[in-house]
Amino acid sequence: MTPPSELNHDEMLRIRLGVLVREHRDLDEAIHVLETAGRPDPLTLRRLKKQKLFLKDQIVKMEDNLIPDIIA
Repeated sequence: MTPPSELNHDEMLRIRLGVLVREHRDLDEAIHVLETAGRPDPLTLRRLKKQKLFLKDQIVKMEDNLIPDIIA
């Protein structure tokens, strides 16, 4: 792996995108565990789902930045 000073903008975005995707997946698993537990805390669930949605929005924006515009 190259040192951080040698990474270009797209490579840094891809690394950050990978981190966000993992965080999103972890939140999904945490939400599932809480929902299947005996008595889930609705406030905690709402906060986790809101955070998951925020991460999804960031993921979509980063993916849009990484995909070049194609003029049809």
